[in-house]
Amino acid sequence: MRDKTMTADEVVSRLESGMTLGIGGWGSRRKPMALVRALLRSRITDLTVVSYGGPDVGMLAAAGRIRRLVAAFATLDSIPLEPHYRAAREGGALELVEVDEAMFMWGLHAAANRLPFLPVRAGVGSDVLRVNPGLRTVTSPYGDGWLFGEQPTGASGGPEHAIREAAGEATGAGMREPDGGEEFVAMPALRLDAALVHVNRADRLGNGQYLGPDPYFDDLFCEAADAAYVSCERIVDTAELTKEAAPQTLLIKRHTVTGVVEAPHGAHFTSCAPDHERDEAFQRHYATTAWPEFADRFLTGDEHAYQSAVRAWHRERS
Repeated sequence: MRDKTMTADEVVSRLESGMTLGIGGWGSRRKPMALVRALLRSRITDLTVVSYGGPDVGMLAAAGRIRRLVAAFATLDSIPLEPHYRAAREGGALELVEVDEAMFMWGLHAAANRLPFLPVRAGVGSDVLRVNPGLRTVTSPYGDGWLFGEQPTGASGGPEHAIREAAGEATGAGMREPDGGEEFVAMPALRLDAALVHVNRADRLGNGQYLGPDPYFDDLFCEAADAAYVSCERIVDTAELTKEAAPQTLLIKRHTVTGVVEAPHGAHFTSCAPDHERDEAFQRHYATTAWPEFADRFLTGDEHAYQSAVRAWHRERS
């Protein structure tokens, strides 16, 4: 089996401007920040970014790399709204597709299963359809339900008519007849050209393990992408992955992974429990510092230079 280890810069060398890029983690938790910083060192731009947004979105937006953002939110958790994202959005620097958190998840599920969309209840009756006029609804062809072997009921004209009706051929997209089935939002697949995620441990083959409280849908990001790159706190032998942790912690399967990067503190300043908590002091500094000033001090060199600059900043405060 192939050794998939590479450097962060090698990962970025495989990316291109204009791609649709998924970034795992959640808010300011277990974000692949070393890979994001490597991306910022490149000239790649015009990205469509798909993310449960945190400082990954904030930095890329502040640097002018995002053309279109698909997100349910952009937060630093302890700071409710990501300030650099907010500045970019208020300045009209990017296009935003804002969906419900559950809709986002089902969009990843659809892409992971190579489906064009999945029907979801999330978003029904909300302003999501108003702010995203391109979204469509579908009507269940099974009325109130169907047991195998029974004749489907509840949709006028039978199941074929209901399917055609759901597609907008019978009564128009988003419409339903009074005796039809339940109406759902048709959440489009969030298909990704590439995905970046960060986990606690990985082996050289691409198996990725989380040891914290939440998987944050990183497996779905990898499965929804044509190429997935996993950074980790530490690369270990495959046998080590389950010596002290349950097999269920093996979140990411090697067949979905293109490359593995060992990046200690690679999620900084976001949390990567239990390896390290969020660097709240540094996050506050990031949030309250003008982007050009922050980037000039911390993002002009490689990852080693970044980590050294962070340590120097903490020494200055002590």
